[in-house]
Amino acid sequence: MRQNKDGSGGRIGRRALILGGTAAVLGTGAVLARDELSRLWWQVPGVDKPRVAGAVDFRDARWVAASSANWRRADRPADYSIDMVVIHVTQGSFDSAVRVFQDPGHGAASHYIVRKDGHVTQMIRELDVAYHAGNRDYNERSVGIEHAGFVDRPQDLTDAMYAASARLTAGICRRYGIPVDREHIIAHSEVPGTDHTDPGEHWDWDRYLKLVRRAGTTPA
Repeated sequence: MRQNKDGSGGRIGRRALILGGTAAVLGTGAVLARDELSRLWWQVPGVDKPRVAGAVDFRDARWVAASSANWRRADRPADYSIDMVVIHVTQGSFDSAVRVFQDPGHGAASHYIVRKDGHVTQMIRELDVAYHAGNRDYNERSVGIEHAGFVDRPQDLTDAMYAASARLTAGICRRYGIPVDREHIIAHSEVPGTDHTDPGEHWDWDRYLKLVRRAGTTPA
């Protein structure tokens, strides 16, 4: 849990916060850090954290919503810190990836999909937890980026795709203070417990990290 940055605390009287059906009763004079309140108030039934419909976190992205069954609401990085980017390849076309992420029966989706021509679609907000990594802890800590294509087709990994994805990842790293290295920008295949092989042997990590670093020096 994050400590209150300004060192102050708010004294509140006896009240119950109903969080997911569980009553958390705070005794008279209990001190609850203000950042904790700001993190939890919107989880009270009947209260929603304000959202702007169609808003994107990467300004060059187009918004297409994933099914709400394939992600869960959160308030990252207030409730879960974001310290990783997970790189995927879809093993299919861009259009098929969009369709399955909109399918509530699929059970998975990434925050972004990058097309061969460099077009970026955002399907889940970065503050929310996408079911993309096959590992709960990694889902909560990461942003997932899919790249349309197949792992055994190096021609699918185009210059435009690399460039757009690098700009996207550079922005994510800048927003959350993520180091641009292979410990924090990882392959889906490197997630513990996964049986996936993407992005595969043709993904050029040296090239990609150089592009991310270069994009990171460009003003946002």
